[in-house]
Amino acid sequence: MLPMMKPCALLLAACLLLPAAARAEPVVLRVAAQEGTEPKFIADGKDHIIGLCVDIFRAIERIDPGLVFVGDQQWMPLIRAYHEVAVQQRDALCGVQRTEEREQRYVYLDPPLFAIHYMLLARAGDEVAIRDWDDVRKLGKDGVVLGNRGYATTDFLIAQGGLQIDASATSPAMNVQKLVAGRGRFFLHRAPGLARLIASAGATGKVRILPTVMSTAQLYMVMGRHIDPAVVARVRGAVEQMEKSGELARLLKKWD
Repeated sequence: MLPMMKPCALLLAACLLLPAAARAEPVVLRVAAQEGTEPKFIADGKDHIIGLCVDIFRAIERIDPGLVFVGDQQWMPLIRAYHEVAVQQRDALCGVQRTEEREQRYVYLDPPLFAIHYMLLARAGDEVAIRDWDDVRKLGKDGVVLGNRGYATTDFLIAQGGLQIDASATSPAMNVQKLVAGRGRFFLHRAPGLARLIASAGATGKVRILPTVMSTAQLYMVMGRHIDPAVVARVRGAVEQMEKSGELARLLKKWD
């Protein structure tokens, strides 16, 4: 007959039988709710934030319970959120467009989370028809395009060449108001989320979305370069599972 094990020995034996991931402390990844990025992050009342990226964080936690995202209930200006990941004060960003400068600062995780479409907004009474960027260039000083400081859209506008650009605003809502006030002919922003942005800026019926898609881009989950590669691989694996199962597509449809 085997000798009876003491309670402490039984507990130790049970712990040793658990997978290593279950015994380990959860990995906490610091994020923030980026202001002006609907539908990635949306104010739901005074103290609650919802949206596509919040759902993506929760889905990753469900797939890998050893990962915990914190900070998605804290608003932060987009530029600051990017900076804090670069200086190791935050750990991850959801929904980031690829640029050469950002490639040097962050680790991009394939596959992409979702695609966005860049559209031009104009005032409701402006009957201008735009088929491509040449149509905008031909307008000269009458074709000022509003962009946001620190956003990838502004880099994209500059790359087109020959455009009249005003990128002094720090938020999309501010640019919608500038457009209504006639301080620009167009505002370039991305869908999904345009209708929600217009409504939240109090501009429903005052601006319209032009039908031409000016460009399409993929948005990714990115991690700070200070994050352990093993943790990066776990997040990447969860994103891959979401893409293969169709969950990413379902979430995008939910918030479109």
